[in-house]
Amino acid sequence: MGPCHFEYVAYNPVMSTHARLSSCLVLAGLILFTGCAERPTVVVGQPEPDPETAAAVATAVPDPESPFTLTDQTGEPFSSESLSGKVWLGAVFFANCPGPCFRENQAIAEILADIDDPDFVVISLTCDPLNDTPDALGRYAERFDADPGRWKMLTGDMKEIERVGKGRFKLPVEVGVHAEKGVVFGRDGKLRGGFSLTDADRVELLKELIREVLAEQASDESLGTSGEPVGGEAAAGDDASAGDAA
Repeated sequence: MGPCHFEYVAYNPVMSTHARLSSCLVLAGLILFTGCAERPTVVVGQPEPDPETAAAVATAVPDPESPFTLTDQTGEPFSSESLSGKVWLGAVFFANCPGPCFRENQAIAEILADIDDPDFVVISLTCDPLNDTPDALGRYAERFDADPGRWKMLTGDMKEIERVGKGRFKLPVEVGVHAEKGVVFGRDGKLRGGFSLTDADRVELLKELIREVLAEQASDESLGTSGEPVGGEAAAGDDASAGDAA
């Protein structure tokens, strides 16, 4: 920066050197501020967004309630659209998980044995799809005598599993991390409630909720249509473990 130049400022011998220096610095700051002030950016010729393009961008964000397709323990594709009209239990696990997952799936096997209804099925998502291939899940399912017609252990793309687990099941889902909780859905696909699968008392309450929802008529529009849980605890409530890290 060059020397300070001020117009119409006469020399005053009485003014101290310090005062003159202070005035110089203040005025210099004002000049710099004026010269460097941010000016608004003007974009010339920016077109208005096309309505169809804007709509396409909006719909590109996955809807957590939209149907999903994953692969079951037999290697066959499974579409959630096949759940229409059924009552189902959702859960998350992974085959290499230590004790908690085994207890969780023992409870599911017990629930399926006690509630032998063709309109009731279980959907278990793995949160370790890299290791839980269909073959690995098939071997794991044999430990619980899981009928693939009633108990689907699903694998696939981790992003899709997270979308379904977090958006549909309302449960925490990351690679190797999950909650040992079962969540119940009505025939209309709405979440009805959930309980821990590793606490015997909570498992009994979960069975009661499943039987209650099964007893409802498929055409009964007055129950559960708001999408809000009407039984059980919050989907990711305090009683559920935060999960196990792989």
